[in-house]
Amino acid sequence: MAVLTIERKVLEKNDAVAQTNRQLLKSLGIFTLNLVSSPGSGKTSLVEKTIEYIRDRIKMAVIEGDVQTDLDARRVDALGVPVVQIVTHGACHLEAALVRDSLKQLDLSAIELLIIENVGNLVCPAGYDLGEDVKAVLVSITEGDDKPLKYPAMFRNASVLLINKIDLLPYVPASPETLEKNALTINPHLKVFYTSCMSGEGVSEWCRWLENKIKKK
Repeated sequence: MAVLTIERKVLEKNDAVAQTNRQLLKSLGIFTLNLVSSPGSGKTSLVEKTIEYIRDRIKMAVIEGDVQTDLDARRVDALGVPVVQIVTHGACHLEAALVRDSLKQLDLSAIELLIIENVGNLVCPAGYDLGEDVKAVLVSITEGDDKPLKYPAMFRNASVLLINKIDLLPYVPASPETLEKNALTINPHLKVFYTSCMSGEGVSEWCRWLENKIKKK
Protein backbone atom coordinates (compact mmCIF):
# COMPACT_ATOMS: atom_id res chain seq x y z
CA MET A 1 0.00 0.00 0.00
CA ALA A 2 2.85 2.40 0.72
CA VAL A 3 4.17 1.99 -2.83
CA LEU A 4 0.76 2.81 -4.28
CA THR A 5 0.47 5.87 -2.07
CA ILE A 6 3.90 7.16 -3.12
CA GLU A 7 3.14 6.54 -6.79
CA ARG A 8 -0.16 8.42 -6.53
CA LYS A 9 1.50 11.40 -4.86
CA VAL A 10 4.23 11.50 -7.50
CA LEU A 11 1.67 11.44 -10.32
CA GLU A 12 -0.52 14.06 -8.65
CA LYS A 13 2.45 16.41 -8.37
CA ASN A 14 3.43 15.73 -11.97
CA ASP A 15 -0.13 16.37 -13.18
CA ALA A 16 -0.21 19.73 -11.42
CA VAL A 17 2.99 20.85 -13.16
CA ALA A 18 1.74 19.44 -16.46
CA GLN A 19 -1.40 21.54 -16.19
CA THR A 20 0.72 24.65 -15.61
CA ASN A 21 2.77 23.75 -18.70
CA ARG A 22 -0.40 23.25 -20.72
CA GLN A 23 -1.86 26.59 -19.69
CA LEU A 24 1.36 28.40 -20.59
CA LEU A 25 1.70 26.73 -23.98
CA LYS A 26 -1.98 27.24 -24.77
CA SER A 27 -1.77 30.94 -23.85
CA LEU A 28 1.03 31.31 -26.41
CA GLY A 29 -0.74 29.33 -29.11
CA ILE A 30 1.88 26.58 -29.13
CA PHE A 31 0.77 23.12 -30.27
CA THR A 32 2.68 20.48 -28.30
CA LEU A 33 3.33 16.91 -29.37
CA ASN A 34 4.61 14.23 -26.99
CA LEU A 35 6.21 11.53 -29.17
CA VAL A 36 6.71 8.15 -27.47
CA SER A 37 7.98 4.74 -28.57
CA SER A 38 10.25 1.90 -27.58
CA PRO A 39 13.99 2.37 -28.33
CA GLY A 40 14.98 2.16 -31.97
CA SER A 41 11.51 2.59 -33.45
CA GLY A 42 12.51 5.68 -35.41
CA LYS A 43 11.32 8.64 -33.31
CA THR A 44 14.26 10.86 -34.13
CA SER A 45 14.11 9.99 -37.82
CA LEU A 46 10.42 10.94 -37.84
CA VAL A 47 11.23 14.20 -36.06
CA GLU A 48 13.85 14.95 -38.71
CA LYS A 49 11.42 14.21 -41.55
CA THR A 50 8.74 16.33 -39.91
CA ILE A 51 11.16 19.24 -39.55
CA GLU A 52 12.23 18.96 -43.18
CA TYR A 53 8.63 18.89 -44.38
CA ILE A 54 7.13 21.79 -42.44
CA ARG A 55 9.92 24.05 -41.18
CA ASP A 56 9.41 26.54 -44.02
CA ARG A 57 5.80 27.05 -42.92
CA ILE A 58 5.76 26.34 -39.19
CA LYS A 59 8.05 27.78 -36.51
CA MET A 60 9.10 24.92 -34.29
CA ALA A 61 11.35 23.70 -31.49
CA VAL A 62 12.23 20.30 -30.04
CA ILE A 63 12.84 18.95 -26.55
CA GLU A 64 14.87 15.75 -26.67
CA GLY A 65 14.76 13.18 -23.87
CA ASP A 66 17.45 10.53 -23.58
CA VAL A 67 18.80 8.37 -20.81
CA GLN A 68 22.44 9.19 -21.46
CA THR A 69 23.59 11.03 -24.61
CA ASP A 70 22.85 14.16 -26.63
CA LEU A 71 23.18 12.39 -29.99
CA ASP A 72 19.55 12.95 -30.98
CA ALA A 73 19.70 16.64 -30.06
CA ARG A 74 22.74 17.03 -32.30
CA ARG A 75 20.77 15.57 -35.21
CA VAL A 76 17.97 18.10 -34.66
CA ASP A 77 20.40 20.98 -34.16
CA ALA A 78 22.01 20.17 -37.51
CA LEU A 79 18.67 21.00 -39.14
CA GLY A 80 18.70 24.51 -37.68
CA VAL A 81 15.83 24.03 -35.24
CA PRO A 82 16.03 25.18 -31.59
CA VAL A 83 16.50 22.14 -29.38
CA VAL A 84 16.91 21.44 -25.66
CA GLN A 85 18.40 18.14 -24.53
CA ILE A 86 17.21 16.46 -21.33
CA VAL A 87 19.53 13.68 -20.15
CA THR A 88 17.71 11.60 -17.54
CA HIS A 89 20.77 9.58 -16.44
CA GLY A 90 18.87 6.32 -16.50
CA ALA A 91 15.32 7.46 -15.75
CA CYS A 92 12.89 5.80 -18.16
CA HIS A 93 10.61 8.78 -18.86
CA LEU A 94 10.33 12.54 -18.92
CA GLU A 95 8.38 14.38 -16.24
CA ALA A 96 6.45 17.62 -16.46
CA ALA A 97 8.95 19.47 -14.27
CA LEU A 98 11.77 18.64 -16.71
CA VAL A 99 9.70 20.05 -19.56
CA ARG A 100 8.87 23.15 -17.49
CA ASP A 101 12.58 23.79 -16.94
CA SER A 102 13.35 23.20 -20.63
CA LEU A 103 10.74 25.74 -21.70
CA LYS A 104 12.75 28.43 -19.92
CA GLN A 105 15.57 27.83 -22.39
CA LEU A 106 13.44 28.44 -25.47
CA ASP A 107 12.08 31.61 -27.07
CA LEU A 108 8.44 30.62 -26.76
CA SER A 109 7.27 33.68 -28.67
CA ALA A 110 8.91 32.21 -31.79
CA ILE A 111 7.33 28.74 -31.60
CA GLU A 112 4.12 27.36 -33.13
CA LEU A 113 4.96 23.67 -32.75
CA LEU A 114 6.83 22.05 -29.88
CA ILE A 115 7.85 18.42 -30.31
CA ILE A 116 8.84 16.53 -27.18
CA GLU A 117 10.71 13.34 -28.06
CA ASN A 118 10.29 11.21 -24.97
CA VAL A 119 12.69 8.57 -23.66
CA GLY A 120 12.41 5.28 -25.54
CA ASN A 121 10.02 3.22 -23.42
CA LEU A 122 6.44 1.95 -23.81
CA VAL A 123 5.76 1.61 -20.08
CA CYS A 124 6.88 4.53 -17.91
CA PRO A 125 5.90 7.50 -20.17
CA ALA A 126 2.32 6.23 -20.46
CA GLY A 127 1.29 7.63 -17.07
CA TYR A 128 3.15 10.95 -17.18
CA ASP A 129 1.35 13.95 -18.61
CA LEU A 130 3.82 16.62 -19.79
CA GLY A 131 1.30 19.28 -20.73
CA GLU A 132 1.03 18.18 -24.35
CA ASP A 133 -1.91 18.57 -26.71
CA VAL A 134 -1.34 15.17 -28.31
CA LYS A 135 0.49 12.03 -27.27
CA ALA A 136 1.57 10.07 -30.35
CA VAL A 137 2.89 6.53 -30.04
CA LEU A 138 5.21 5.27 -32.77
CA VAL A 139 5.71 1.54 -33.33
CA SER A 140 8.13 -0.02 -35.80
CA ILE A 141 6.62 -2.92 -37.75
CA THR A 142 9.83 -4.81 -36.95
CA GLU A 143 8.70 -4.97 -33.30
CA GLY A 144 5.77 -7.21 -34.22
CA ASP A 145 2.05 -6.57 -34.41
CA ASP A 146 1.22 -7.48 -30.79
CA LYS A 147 2.74 -4.39 -29.12
CA PRO A 148 -0.65 -2.81 -28.30
CA LEU A 149 -1.73 -5.95 -26.49
CA LYS A 150 1.49 -6.06 -24.47
CA TYR A 151 1.53 -2.35 -23.57
CA PRO A 152 -2.15 -1.30 -23.52
CA ALA A 153 -1.73 1.72 -21.23
CA MET A 154 0.41 3.56 -23.77
CA PHE A 155 -2.06 3.01 -26.59
CA ARG A 156 -5.02 3.84 -24.36
CA ASN A 157 -3.47 7.19 -23.42
CA ALA A 158 -2.35 8.14 -26.93
CA SER A 159 -4.33 9.99 -29.59
CA VAL A 160 -2.20 9.01 -32.57
CA LEU A 161 -0.53 5.78 -33.71
CA LEU A 162 2.27 5.84 -36.27
CA ILE A 163 3.21 2.43 -37.67
CA ASN A 164 6.75 3.03 -38.86
CA LYS A 165 9.40 1.31 -41.01
CA ILE A 166 6.78 -0.11 -43.34
CA ASP A 167 9.46 -0.30 -46.05
CA LEU A 168 10.68 -3.39 -44.15
CA LEU A 169 7.37 -5.25 -44.46
CA PRO A 170 8.74 -7.78 -46.98
CA TYR A 171 11.33 -8.88 -44.45
CA VAL A 172 9.34 -9.24 -41.22
CA PRO A 173 6.57 -11.65 -40.14
CA ALA A 174 4.21 -8.91 -39.00
CA SER A 175 1.09 -7.27 -40.36
CA PRO A 176 0.44 -3.52 -40.06
CA GLU A 177 -3.28 -4.22 -40.42
CA THR A 178 -3.15 -6.60 -37.45
CA LEU A 179 -1.15 -4.07 -35.44
CA GLU A 180 -3.72 -1.39 -36.23
CA LYS A 181 -6.61 -3.72 -35.35
CA ASN A 182 -4.99 -4.61 -32.01
CA ALA A 183 -4.40 -0.93 -31.23
CA LEU A 184 -7.97 0.06 -32.10
CA THR A 185 -9.23 -2.71 -29.84
CA ILE A 186 -7.48 -0.89 -26.99
CA ASN A 187 -8.37 2.62 -28.18
CA PRO A 188 -10.88 2.94 -31.04
CA HIS A 189 -10.28 6.70 -31.28
CA LEU A 190 -6.65 6.45 -32.42
CA LYS A 191 -5.70 8.31 -35.58
CA VAL A 192 -3.45 5.90 -37.51
CA PHE A 193 -0.65 6.61 -40.00
CA TYR A 194 1.65 4.19 -41.85
CA THR A 195 5.10 5.74 -42.31
CA SER A 196 8.59 5.07 -43.58
CA CYS A 197 11.37 7.54 -42.94
CA MET A 198 13.51 5.77 -45.54
CA SER A 199 11.07 5.89 -48.45
CA GLY A 200 9.09 8.89 -47.18
CA GLU A 201 5.81 7.02 -47.45
CA GLY A 202 3.11 8.45 -45.21
CA VAL A 203 5.24 11.35 -43.95
CA SER A 204 3.39 13.99 -45.96
CA GLU A 205 0.02 12.73 -44.70
CA TRP A 206 1.28 12.84 -41.12
CA CYS A 207 2.68 16.35 -41.54
CA ARG A 208 -0.48 17.68 -43.19
CA TRP A 209 -2.53 16.36 -40.28
CA LEU A 210 -0.12 17.99 -37.85
CA GLU A 211 -0.24 21.31 -39.68
CA ASN A 212 -4.03 21.27 -39.59
CA LYS A 213 -3.94 20.71 -35.83
CA ILE A 214 -1.53 23.62 -35.43
CA LYS A 215 -3.72 25.96 -37.49
CA LYS A 216 -6.73 25.10 -35.32
CA LYS A 217 -4.82 25.79 -32.08
